[in-house]
Amino acid sequence: MAVFLFVAFLALPILEIYVIIQVGQVIGGWETVFLLLVESLLGAWIVKREGRRAWRNLNSSLQSGRMPDRELADAALVLVGGVLLLTPGFVSDFFGFLCILPFTRPLVRGALLGWAARKIKVTAPPMMFPEGFARTQPGPDGAPVVRGEVIHGEVVDDDRKGT
Repeated sequence: MAVFLFVAFLALPILEIYVIIQVGQVIGGWETVFLLLVESLLGAWIVKREGRRAWRNLNSSLQSGRMPDRELADAALVLVGGVLLLTPGFVSDFFGFLCILPFTRPLVRGALLGWAARKIKVTAPPMMFPEGFARTQPGPDGAPVVRGEVIHGEVVDDDRKGT
């Protein structure tokens, strides 16, 4: 985490300044400022459009009753991309456009989900159950497997109103 913070707060701004100076030496100072402004305006327009699309997709998935995992990831990527586009510089704009553009966002989402799946390990502490009661343990494929005696029954509601 310390390396990430170092890169985010020290190395990235230095890299941004270096790239801006290099671009300015090639195309000129005012042209570089103009290019940064055009990137910001284009990015703001794309963030507005893709943000609305992500919001619509999120609402429709919630109304249909299904888990909005892809929609939440897309909304988060649009948010992160918008923040990166607000930061002046060509490097942050590059990564911001990767997060926002509809044809690159699935690639970034897949890469982030793959990285998260490798980093996150779900472990449950062993639970103590009296002997003879059923308990759930992860099976060889990770799916829960019930071990022990299963007692089938029926739920009876004793809190009837008016009695």
